[in-house]
Amino acid sequence: MSARLSSASALLGAVSLAASGAAFGACTGPGAPTDTQTKCLTAVQIPGNPLRSFDISFVNPHRAEYYFADRSNAAVQVIDTRHLTHKRALGGFVGIKLNNMGAVDNSHSGPDGVVTHGRWLYAGDGDSTLKVFDLESSASTVAQPPLSTGGTTRVDEMDITSDGELLLVANNAEDPPYATLFAANGDRSFSAVQKIMKITVANAIMPAGEGLSMEQPAWEPRTGRFYVSIPQIAGNPAGCAFDGSGGKPICQGGLLIVDPNNPKPVYGAFDAATNTGVLSLSDCGPNGATVGPNANLMLGCTPQNVPTNITTQVINAKTKHFVEVGGLTGSDEVWYNAGDNRYYTGSNRAKGGAGLGVVNAETNFLIEKIPQGSNSHSVAADSKRNRIFVPQAAPASVVGSGGDTTTVGAGICGSTNGCVAVYVHHVDGERDDDGSD
Repeated sequence: MSARLSSASALLGAVSLAASGAAFGACTGPGAPTDTQTKCLTAVQIPGNPLRSFDISFVNPHRAEYYFADRSNAAVQVIDTRHLTHKRALGGFVGIKLNNMGAVDNSHSGPDGVVTHGRWLYAGDGDSTLKVFDLESSASTVAQPPLSTGGTTRVDEMDITSDGELLLVANNAEDPPYATLFAANGDRSFSAVQKIMKITVANAIMPAGEGLSMEQPAWEPRTGRFYVSIPQIAGNPAGCAFDGSGGKPICQGGLLIVDPNNPKPVYGAFDAATNTGVLSLSDCGPNGATVGPNANLMLGCTPQNVPTNITTQVINAKTKHFVEVGGLTGSDEVWYNAGDNRYYTGSNRAKGGAGLGVVNAETNFLIEKIPQGSNSHSVAADSKRNRIFVPQAAPASVVGSGGDTTTVGAGICGSTNGCVAVYVHHVDGERDDDGSD
């Protein structure tokens, strides 16, 4: 441990230099255009192993902290969003697991999903467990024993209610996939997270054996519901095939809508009377989901799920009316930034190459798409400082499969270790004020 800390301290010196943009020449190349509204500000270097594999990001603007699931170092990394320096690593995860071909096994690697409320951080691991950390503690170990969701594959994406009392997590790689509802810590000073219920979808909608998935949940406070992205469901449209074989239309995705105060162990088709169940989507197989203004949700439709998807979608949680954002697709994580009223997308499977998508949340028009490293699928923004964080994988020549197959990430990072790219969108009346919301 002492050797690791010594190494981390040495690298932290490099981080402070990198923040100036001078030591490594960060923010160069296609990922740092000069003609965009969203500017590449710097790159934060991560101590330890070069970044080969990572997953979801989250920002707690009130703590001025950014968190991302770094499998390469088996930890959730914590970055100071005010000073743009690496703070610490929350460890104890399984890290990268490889399949028999030597590629990263996403289904068993961890950490994966991550979310925070107040002092508590919740993260999913590759061994089907939920881990809880106290951010007020100097210890970088779990605050209570890991909680199993009962599967054999990773606890993936998650979200939490506004009061921090209820947490919904998804086991996307199980067959069939399922969600788990937990009673979380809220604003208490002690950790006592407990499992409430396993939640599944009726087999007629998500049949076993079809390799289906359950992706990012999003909590929408106006309706008091979780909205969970499901890349494909049966019968949408009628007579569809999951692979589009036999001349049949390919099955589109859906939204699982859960009332956490009245949960059910099995959900069927959408019920308008209760605003729960699985809602069929039109021309969208979503991964990411995020809640924007006016009870709108952006869904990261992606051709990896449904090859016919050519747009991103914004749907209203109340009316279910939707609009399509042209010129953008292939997103994994998507994030709404209230500070500038924009959506940001980790569009690593975008047509023409991976990009950071920027969308006006009032008009739902694509503003710009900024080139990113080939595995840049994770994004989160600090709404107080309008800083956007996008992890970059190290080059494939350094880390092998899973690494960046372009030169874009290295140009952004100014190194061949991978990094967390920091973008900024300057808006009038910006405030770095911990008392503001």
